[in-house]
Amino acid sequence: MNTLPHVTWLKAFEAAARHNSFAAAASELGLTPAAISQQVRHLEQHLDAQLFKRLPRGVTLTDIGQAYAQTIGKSFEDMALATNGLFGKKRTRILRVRASISCAALVIGPRLAEFKAAHPDILVQMTTSVWADRFDDETLDIDIRYGLGNWGEAQIVHLGHESAVPVCRADYAQSFGEDLTIQSLAAGDVVQIIGSETDWGKLSELHNLGLKVTTDWLKADSSLIALQAVSAGRGVTMVLESFARQYLDQGLLIVPAPYRLPKRRSHYLIVNDRAQPREEVRLFCNWVQSLYQEVSLADAEQIS
Repeated sequence: MNTLPHVTWLKAFEAAARHNSFAAAASELGLTPAAISQQVRHLEQHLDAQLFKRLPRGVTLTDIGQAYAQTIGKSFEDMALATNGLFGKKRTRILRVRASISCAALVIGPRLAEFKAAHPDILVQMTTSVWADRFDDETLDIDIRYGLGNWGEAQIVHLGHESAVPVCRADYAQSFGEDLTIQSLAAGDVVQIIGSETDWGKLSELHNLGLKVTTDWLKADSSLIALQAVSAGRGVTMVLESFARQYLDQGLLIVPAPYRLPKRRSHYLIVNDRAQPREEVRLFCNWVQSLYQEVSLADAEQIS
């Protein structure tokens, strides 16, 4: 093959591959789905390879189509970066970030205004998940995940070790009177966070407390919901100290017993392989790392 495919075919293919849809690609490029389909067909004929599987509803990339899409997408991105960097006026740069609901709401979100003030030309698009272990959305640039760090991406940055603590409202703790102990709290109204139900048992083993959690007053699939529930006045929950920090600083909640549970899992910052060269990605990563360093220092001071 002596000639490169026509750039129009490549542009149609890149958009269709990114959206996994001829209709969405057509909307982006101002064409009809039939035109996108025709241009992709021309490209497949030129390459003598099937790039998409046509399904009853929609399309999906073949294996060779997936490999080609990554190369073509990066090529268009590199051309755009070079053009804008050399010839473009200052423009808004879009940064797509995903984090767990609790991390986004309790750690990242409250401080995003600081990042925006320092970098007004970067527009952060923040989305959330409960659990994530891969870039299932290839438009994402950065993922902040909670786990052991054993994922497949090339750039994974550990954001620091974390501990869980029991938290509740001061008046809830006072309701136990002289009977307030970690044992009485564990036997009271416990708000369990799904996925961390063993934390009370691990805390008990670590500190030899003999805890018996006799009832689950509520189960929540995120730390945010658990914190909101106990801050409303009833119950106790075991939660990452980084998540509870603003509730503690504002006096909404207290740590009623001086016990902490170091966690095996922690937060990691993962960069999508295709997004690594971009300056806005580097700037946001540096900012998140500094943010978690501040959180770790605040927790250390609280412990001391």
